[in-house]
Amino acid sequence: MSDTASRETAPSRWAAPSLIAVIFINMLGFGIIVPLLPFYAKSFDAPAWQIALIFSAYSVGAFFGEPFWGRLSDKYGRKPLLISTIMGNCLCYLALAFAPNIWAAFVIRLIGGLAAGNGAVIQGYIADVTPPEKRARQLSYQGAAWNVGLIVGPSIGGIFAHPNMGPIGFQVPLFIASGLAALCVAAIIVFIRESKTREKAITHRPSRWGALSEVVGNPIIGRLMLLTFMVGFAFTGIESTFGLWAQAKFDWGPREIGIVFAFTGVAAALTQTFITGRLSERYGEGKMLAIGMGLTVIAAASQPFSINMPMVIALMCLTAIGQSVAWPNVGAMISQTADPHRQGQILGLNNATGALARVVGPFCAGLIFPVNINGPFILGALVVTPAIFLALAASRRVVAHRAQLAAAAQDEPAPTP
Repeated sequence: MSDTASRETAPSRWAAPSLIAVIFINMLGFGIIVPLLPFYAKSFDAPAWQIALIFSAYSVGAFFGEPFWGRLSDKYGRKPLLISTIMGNCLCYLALAFAPNIWAAFVIRLIGGLAAGNGAVIQGYIADVTPPEKRARQLSYQGAAWNVGLIVGPSIGGIFAHPNMGPIGFQVPLFIASGLAALCVAAIIVFIRESKTREKAITHRPSRWGALSEVVGNPIIGRLMLLTFMVGFAFTGIESTFGLWAQAKFDWGPREIGIVFAFTGVAAALTQTFITGRLSERYGEGKMLAIGMGLTVIAAASQPFSINMPMVIALMCLTAIGQSVAWPNVGAMISQTADPHRQGQILGLNNATGALARVVGPFCAGLIFPVNINGPFILGALVVTPAIFLALAASRRVVAHRAQLAAAAQDEPAPTP
């Protein structure tokens, strides 16, 4: 590539701040909705199974969107996919404010999840511009931006939502989320430069199912994808029923639940900003992934014994710390193992696995909750425990893979001047 072409495609100094704004806005809209969603669905007189269904609709859309957008971004570039997906999400927030019934809300959430399934595009952008050994740190900053969104989002939702007014009482938070997403699109257009050139020489990329078959058989990526599913299943099952659990156990409403989510977001953001990257670079991604899973198990198993808000907040924060220590390392390990020309697609498949977990997890939690309100926490702890051993197994494979790459690099002949 010529120097001129390199300068034209190199990200500007505003690329990273603008990208973090993208992540923040994406999670801000999601954060506004998550703690309010059970109450929003109840405003349509929805039973528990419909609440779980509308919660899962977003993840069903993301399941199909993640590998699709990731694959397109490998071929056509990251920037146009960011613009189109976030604009789609902007319109879906606006439409949700005027949903006439629960089934219309379900369809809108489904389309919104499809549009918002751009995590692989964002991760691919970070991988494009970041050396492999620094990706865990940069992906942890991405996670911190997500969690700052979870701090601000529930606060906006709790302040401006009025559940006693029915569905119309949720319009103002949705208008805010839609407007911020529109501003975010403008920021991408103005400030973000493309991080990836079109690779016209690569004429064939495997389909979703061909690539899925390939990565499932990969001893590293396959294990990490299974881990993604197990932990996503447990955590989103807990998250989707937390509002109902808190209401049943402590008679809390949206404000109290928003406070818990705010503290949780602070704990996660601080961990990912100041701790995760440093520990991963010092001790290795696999070890920190296993430690994060262990903290998640302890917190989930202890939550049914909570007696007051401080204890609930402490255990939810411990869960957030465990997730924050773990998840950036999953993306880092996959990006280091995957074909550089197909990182968007493979990261998208992993994110789609997480999205599938976010469908199955809330559905199963919705079934078990009426039987035992503590059931989602107990089930979550049981499901996450095996993920600790998957993390350690994947870590050993990554170390061996790096050693093979280093040996191969030493055997290569020096390039001709």
